[in-house]
Order: sequence, then C-alpha cells, then structure tokens
Amino acid sequence: MTTSAPPIAADDGLERGRRVPAQWQGLHDRVREPVTAVVVGGGLAGVAAATVLAERGVRVTLLECENTLGGRLRSWTERLPDGTELRMERGFHAFFRQYYNVRRLLRRVDPSLERLMRLRDYPVLAPRGQAQSFEGLPAGAPRNVVALVRRTKAFGVRDLVKVNGWAALEMLRFDPERTYRRFDRMTARQYLDSLRFPPEARRMLFDVFSHSFFNPEEEMSAAELLMMFHFYFMGNAEGLVFDVLDDDFDRALWRPFRAYLESLGVRILLEREALSIARRGRGRWSVRHAAAGTNDGAFEATEESDAEAVVLAVTVPALQRLVASSGELGDSAWREKVASLRLTRPFAVWRMWLDRPTAGGRQPFVGTAGYGVLDNISLYHLFENESRDWAERTGGSVVELHAYAVSPGVAEEELRSGMLAGLHDLYPETRAAGVVHQSFFVRRDCPAFGPRSHSRRPEVASPEPGLAIAGDLVILDFPTALMERAVASGMLAASHVLREWDVHPEPLWSVPPRGMLA
Repeated sequence: MTTSAPPIAADDGLERGRRVPAQWQGLHDRVREPVTAVVVGGGLAGVAAATVLAERGVRVTLLECENTLGGRLRSWTERLPDGTELRMERGFHAFFRQYYNVRRLLRRVDPSLERLMRLRDYPVLAPRGQAQSFEGLPAGAPRNVVALVRRTKAFGVRDLVKVNGWAALEMLRFDPERTYRRFDRMTARQYLDSLRFPPEARRMLFDVFSHSFFNPEEEMSAAELLMMFHFYFMGNAEGLVFDVLDDDFDRALWRPFRAYLESLGVRILLEREALSIARRGRGRWSVRHAAAGTNDGAFEATEESDAEAVVLAVTVPALQRLVASSGELGDSAWREKVASLRLTRPFAVWRMWLDRPTAGGRQPFVGTAGYGVLDNISLYHLFENESRDWAERTGGSVVELHAYAVSPGVAEEELRSGMLAGLHDLYPETRAAGVVHQSFFVRRDCPAFGPRSHSRRPEVASPEPGLAIAGDLVILDFPTALMERAVASGMLAASHVLREWDVHPEPLWSVPPRGMLA
C-alpha cells in the first residue's frame, strides 16, 4: 500500500507521485564492508539496479551481450547512401509523466530533464478525418473521463444509455487484489466487449491504447488491461500526454549513463553473455560468462565473476536459458514460474528517410485507428535533433511506422503494404516521396500478460538470498508498466539484495495503488 507524500522535485511541478513506503530506521546509507555484485543485462532494469548498488558503495560488474548499453532501448548506426551515419533504435518510445522512477533515474545524468521534450497532444487519427485529442483534459478521474467522453464525437447520448455502466466502473475500481482475483481469468477483449461501447468510440478510445502494450486483446488478461487503464489514465494526475527524448538514445541516455556508472566504479563488460550461475558457499555466487556468440564450451572464451549478490535483468528467453542452465538454482516452484513466462506477438518498426518534407502542422506522434496493421506514426524530424538536422540539410523528413501485436502468418510484404497504405491516406504528401533510406524489422521479445498468468509470474525476490530478478516481466505490488516497470523493478531488485547489509532502499514512487471507487 502507498501513502501520500510530497511531490518529487520537478522543473514544471507536474510530477505528483506517491512514495511506496519502506522501512528506513536503523539502516545505513552505504555498505560498511567490501561487497560485490553482478548485474546481468544492460537495459533500463539493469542500469537502474547497477546505479542503486554502485551509489551505495557496492562494486558492480555489469554484463551486457550487445556492444552497447540499452537492451531493448539500444541504438545502432544506419549509413545512408550519401555516407551520412544516423542512429536507429527499436522504435519510438514515450516517456509518460507518471513514469516517476524512470524520470528519477534520468536525473542522474540530466538533473533538470532538459533532454525531454514535451508534446502537446496524443492524438488518435482514423479514416474520414476522425480525430481524438487527449490535450488539455482535467487532471485525474472522474473529471478527465467526463471531459474525454464529451469530446468524443463517436459517442452520442443514445450510445451512453447502452453502455454497461457497472462494467465501465471497474476502470475506476482498480484494486491490486480484487481486480486480479476477478478479472485475470477474462481476456481483455471479453471485458471490452462487455462495455457495449459503439464500435467507432471503442476503436478511438480503447483499441489503440490496448495495442500499445504489444499484447492483443484476445490474448491479454482483462485484469492487466484494467491495471494499465488505472496507471496511464484513471489513477494519475499527469494525463495521457507524454514527453520524448530530443536526441537518439545513445547520445541522450547510454553514453551519459556509461560515464556515470564508470565514475561510480562499475565495471561494464559489453558483448558478454551470461551462461550460468552457481552458488559458491554461503553468501557467494559465481556467474560464468563468455564472449557473445561464442561456443560456451570453449575454455578460453569463458570467465567467471564472483559476487555476493546477483541481479538478472534480461529478456524472457535469456532468463529462461540462464535458469535452465544453472542446475538447482532456486526451488521448483520458482523455476516453474520462470519457465511459464511467455512472449507476446511480434511488433514491426519501419523508419524511412524521405526526400521531401511532411506537411506543416503535423504532430510529432499520432496513434491510428481503423488502418489495419498500422498503429502509429512518428515524425522524427519534429523532435529528434539528429533527424531534424538531416531533414533541414536535405529538405526531407524522417517517418517511422509501428505495427503492434502482429498476427501470426502475416508476410512482410503484406505488413509493409498495410502500414504504407495508412501513412499515405493520413499524410497524402508522402505518396510521391522517394525513400532515401529505410530500416524495417520485426522483433518478438516482449513479455505476454495472458489470462491466468499473473499469479504464475515471478516476483523481484527469488528463493535464493542475494539473487533478484528485474524487468517488465516481473510482478510488482503497485501499478506500473513497460519502461517504468523495468526501472522500478531494477531499483527494487538492488534494494532487495542490499537488505543483507542493512542498507536503506532506493525510494520508489507510484500512482495511487487503488482507483477512486475501489
């Protein structure tokens, strides 16, 4: 349970989170003896864990299998035909203003959050000129809900009478125990069907929103969807509008964080893959790792890093491989939870460097509804420095398209055709544009949150003292999701293993844990 607390210091006063209570009395600011830790994974969760540990005096070794920090937010270089090198990521990421712990982590390298650019709106566009705006809504429920319904053109008075009011109220009655007990057996689609919203209003208000979690409605827990509604809209005072980084992730995040961690004494080993973990007597661990992509049986390619604490901050497949190769790590119930984790459907990202500009007045980001596989459009030249510089120099534009929860069996040609058709309909000026360069890929590594899966997912704490898990795949006892869950779980994992040395935990912040009608 959370308690009321003063707001986090912020440059604009918007952040109004609540501190997740922790016992601090009698604890120390730093370890009072030499302590070592290994953090496996250099994404948001791993960097958050390494930061908390190192700030408290722990000597940290951070293993990352890629050649840069970032995990699923890492960057790489794309070379354009003219020789220009530009950075590419795994697609657009929104930094919502209720990502309190993400923002607190960012302040380590950007104290005033100058790298975050505030967007005015999160519009949803549909065929025939339909548009749904989330700009300027009142802060907090129920006023934000009333205002949103009143401005939704696809929602008439007659439609309101048909809505299942009792089902709709569940969005205001979120409770971590009750909601999961009652709705985790139901799919998100079944719940949304029960609302009896008119099809167009449902498409504009819910479909785009639910797709953003990468999990399709027919395969997602209704309880998880209700938690997301609470976290992103019903239960916070920040609204649904978000911020974006003003530059590529490598320049804005990962280079500064590498420098910050190394200033704290963190040993960062890139292109190193953890192979197995073994206990070496009481209070000691050994993590065996090798150069990424090498034969793990080659003696010369493997090393062992010993430590008193280990945090595993990796993807679902990597975690399952690591636990499976680590003998009797944990107990059978915990190993079964790890083994039961599943991946959701793939997502597609298509970034194009075009030879002409987009029309004036376009939004940097829009969600889309009614355009088949296309879920959103980002205009990088309107917010990212590197893309803006390229567009100004060439007279072009940088456009990115997303497709979430791609159905099995959809061919790449069909996927591209559907995404491009939506772009051309919404932004007709792109039809005649030439593609100077493009990067298209499909990935499948995000966790699934299927019905009846909540109680089977692992928590941050493991049965083994000194071993914790972090990432958006774990269960937390307060509402959170996506990047915010990754960072919060990384901080919590570090705090968990620090208990052994009576070191105070990292403060965590959250939206109110329960809905206003809970």
